[in-house]
Amino acid sequence: MPKHPAPSVHRHTLTGIGFTVLACACFSILDTGSKYAGALLPLLMALWLRYVLQSALTVGFGVARHGLDIFRTQRPGFQLLRAILFCMSNALAMLSLRYLPLAEFTAIVALTPLALTLVAAVWLRQQVSPLRWVLVALGFAGTLVIIRPGGMQFSGWALVWPALQLAANTAYQVLSSRMAGKERPLTTQIYTSLLALSVTCMALPWIWQLPNTAALWLAAIAMGVGSTVGHLMLLKAYEKAEPATITPFLYSQIPCALLAGWLLYGHIPDQWAVLGMAVVALCGAASAWLSMRESR
Repeated sequence: MPKHPAPSVHRHTLTGIGFTVLACACFSILDTGSKYAGALLPLLMALWLRYVLQSALTVGFGVARHGLDIFRTQRPGFQLLRAILFCMSNALAMLSLRYLPLAEFTAIVALTPLALTLVAAVWLRQQVSPLRWVLVALGFAGTLVIIRPGGMQFSGWALVWPALQLAANTAYQVLSSRMAGKERPLTTQIYTSLLALSVTCMALPWIWQLPNTAALWLAAIAMGVGSTVGHLMLLKAYEKAEPATITPFLYSQIPCALLAGWLLYGHIPDQWAVLGMAVVALCGAASAWLSMRESR
């Protein structure tokens, strides 16, 4: 007689999926706040405001849960490098959002799993199956459908900044994967927030400019809270369910970004952009699923 999963396992899986979708909604709130604040404040000032709130909330949660032991790390050099890449990725994301609508930007960021395949093949010299190369090619084609280079909306810096952000985010993910299992995830989150805050603090004498409207303060709060809660939700999701179960639902950030862009900026992607987003999401989810299957 076939075995059926225990009700508690099924319940935990559904909880993990729920946390994942909530995390993606939070990341859309983060990007929405970043798009608004990044357009009206100096770039590093906007990042500093995000990191102040993010650090306070993350450290407070970590200390409340684990005490001062949460600060114990065996790899300070890796933590510093991760924080620098995190800061670079965030800065390039803000620059990208000055030119791109939320949904299109989110879809381009969703290329990261496919970019990791290229890194694995070219830099890490890993064997890549023909199916993976097909997924990379389709994902790239989906991106071209979204941005249609040379068009009125996607030219110049609107193409350069997202490409650089994708490169920085891919490097950040590679380093994060190398650290997986070697540090407590919450410890890494704390150090990433604090070190990124320290990096932006060095620029404060030259860029100090507090928000001067309620909308700007709301955008700054959205950045800090969206990032903190989103990452904590992901940690909870991985506690409840397997990564192979969770990964496809990470692409729920694309419809969340589409909804946020429509509600706040009145932007509705055309049918070709929506088609490209669907292709990128399906290829990225399939690539992530293959990674999980091959690691077993």
